Amino acid sequence: MHKVAIPQFITDRARLQRGRDHMFTRLDMARVAHVVVDMRTGFIAEGAAVEVPMTRQIMGNINAVSRSVRAAGGTNAFFRFTYDEAERHSWDSFYTGYMGGGPQTQLMKQAFSRGAGPWQIDPGMDFDEARDLVFDKTRFSGFIPGTCDIHEALQARGVDTLIISGTLTNCCCESTARDAMQMGYKIIFLTDGNATLSDEEHNATLLSMASIFADVMDTSELLSVIADSVDPVALAS
Repeated sequence: MHKVAIPQFITDRARLQRGRDHMFTRLDMARVAHVVVDMRTGFIAEGAAVEVPMTRQIMGNINAVSRSVRAAGGTNAFFRFTYDEAERHSWDSFYTGYMGGGPQTQLMKQAFSRGAGPWQIDPGMDFDEARDLVFDKTRFSGFIPGTCDIHEALQARGVDTLIISGTLTNCCCESTARDAMQMGYKIIFLTDGNATLSDEEHNATLLSMASIFADVMDTSELLSVIADSVDPVALAS
């Protein structure tokens, strides 16, 4: 698991801005979506094209959140980063421009082409095909207009709060959280439910999330908030 290090001055800054340690002590679960970012075989399996070893350690936390959200009446939404050569909005600046064109980029194209084995949601994930949503996105963020339809789907359900988990912390997870927050969503970002290639990169994102973009929690804190948000009588009925 990543060794989380959020300096006290960041915590103090967040408290000054929000008036308390956490934005959320309760959630309206009907308006909550747990967004699971790119927990796919191409990132998780040993030797995968974009292997992030820490994903295998956070998988249990993500699954626990998925089960809790589903049981409480919330929405689980799974992202699949997708390379689509025929997409209407080409991303040449990444694939052939200053950021791409090398052998790793070619591996990514192959691994994350729609239908490829590594493109699939990893079998270790708690994914309920009948109840959970899945969205293909062709950018790091799932909230770039014209590249993914998650925003429209969540708005139709009345969702206004997102829990962000998955990989990579400092790429697709951070990009999604930043864009969604600026589109009006309230964000919870998990310290131990996101993974990247180093503690330094992970913590750099957590600092930005905590000070500006999100309520940063660990899994146990979030599960406690969800439990406190559920009316046992309503849930039983």
